[in-house]
Amino acid sequence: MLITTNAIVLSKIKYRDNDLIVTCYTQKFGIVSYILRNVSSSKKGHSKTAYFQLLSQLQLVTLHKNNRSLQEVKEVKIHYMYASLQTHVIKGSIAFFLAETLAGTLKEEERNDTLFSYLETTLQWLDTNNEYANFHLLFLLKLTKHLGFFPEQAKNNETWFNLQEGRFEKNKTNIYTITGENIILLKDLLGTNFDELNAIKINSNQRQSFLKMMLLYFELHLEGFKKPQSLQIFNQVFNS
Repeated sequence: MLITTNAIVLSKIKYRDNDLIVTCYTQKFGIVSYILRNVSSSKKGHSKTAYFQLLSQLQLVTLHKNNRSLQEVKEVKIHYMYASLQTHVIKGSIAFFLAETLAGTLKEEERNDTLFSYLETTLQWLDTNNEYANFHLLFLLKLTKHLGFFPEQAKNNETWFNLQEGRFEKNKTNIYTITGENIILLKDLLGTNFDELNAIKINSNQRQSFLKMMLLYFELHLEGFKKPQSLQIFNQVFNS
């Protein structure tokens, strides 16, 4: 059965000599892997691969069959054309890092309109805004709401945050309970949105420290999650 769905590209790998396997987060089916056949052996195939850049927002017509590990793409077109996300050096490094993080995070093969809308609209925000230095921090924090471990609301006298339990506390209760600058920043980010993000001033060291904490938070709550391999390069490019 031919199905039309919007999709966001998360990863792609070469398969055999001329094929490509592309993994997308789709609006109708959640995570789906598609096989693009003979894309390396013809001009038509090469032009098709140009659509499947990391985080591209596409509309796919697919031959979807349940219980099939690799689906087939019959037609593809751009759903949203990025103006800068895939061409700007720093935004491109953010996109590469976020794509790898999402590929290691999103596993569900089921529809989630709220999550798909979140990814779609926030990536478009990044594409069209020039004040984006802290975007990835707020993006990851708000992503936890869709993944089921968004931090509980803090009370005034709670200056510690328990990463393992996802809650603020008055005292240190285990090795994953932390305090200091990261917790101040966490409270600030919990109370803001993307359009207000440029009001929060963070230097490069604080940004790297908070990102390190967020990735540990993901590791503690998502089985099998590993820090993205692109993290070191991302920090070098983004904070240089």
